Amino acid sequence: MSSHNANAPYYFVPGLSQWPVLGATTLLLTMIGASAWVNGVTWGAYLNMAGIFLTLVVLYKWFGDAIAESEGGKYSARIDVSFRWSMSWFIFSEVMFFGAFFGALFYARSITMPWLADLDHKVLWPDFSAQWGGVGPAGTVEAFKTMGPFPIPTINTALLLASGVTLTISHHAIREGVRAKAAFWLFATILLGAVFMGFQVYEYMHAYNDLNLKLTSGIYGSTFFMLTGFHGFHVTMGAIMLSVVLYRLMKGHFTAENHFAFEGAAWYWHFVDVVWLGLYVVVYWL
Repeated sequence: MSSHNANAPYYFVPGLSQWPVLGATTLLLTMIGASAWVNGVTWGAYLNMAGIFLTLVVLYKWFGDAIAESEGGKYSARIDVSFRWSMSWFIFSEVMFFGAFFGALFYARSITMPWLADLDHKVLWPDFSAQWGGVGPAGTVEAFKTMGPFPIPTINTALLLASGVTLTISHHAIREGVRAKAAFWLFATILLGAVFMGFQVYEYMHAYNDLNLKLTSGIYGSTFFMLTGFHGFHVTMGAIMLSVVLYRLMKGHFTAENHFAFEGAAWYWHFVDVVWLGLYVVVYWL
């Protein structure tokens, strides 16, 4: 991940590890807790938080082993290629993840909504109007207001675009061997991501308190919070990745030629930026 050893084995194969099964177990606990939580079960929130904490512990130890192997000179160029393919497929899976949500939004808005408003369904839904973000039949959904693009979503768009620029500057700096410059601009990227998340928290508070826009606000509310919420989660994960890279950079890891941990986190961050641009147009403008 940071250095290649010409004398390293052709392809390094690590020994048996407990982290995969422990990681699967903690993720299972996290999802069980989340499912119980959203269904109003008292212990769901505690199990969800415990699962997240244990997952982070497993990731910390697991990646710690990989970093130790890398800094120990056990990785060759073949391993670097494997990491690049692995990260590429992981980001592709994330593209499909968000593609499913965008598809759900398109289907609900462009197919289901006009279909329910046609003459054939007036008997079932006489009060329904094909207006995106409107209220359904009387008594089914509380009145709410939709979220517009100004000012917070537009500010957040500027923040993420700026973070892409600062991250690129940091990448060029590390390729030139200027570690202090790389660390400074990487820290700026993380800071912009943190400010983005702060604005999103404020936006959610505004949605709940001022617009009465909630997860239960019909298909509009569910798709809005599903898309923006999962994106916010990915921004948080990306910021954690970049923070780990910054810590390693300050410890003297990486070289100008070999720094894939930095590059992999940067790929992920740029992917998150692109997803947000899609959200900004489709969710807030259309």
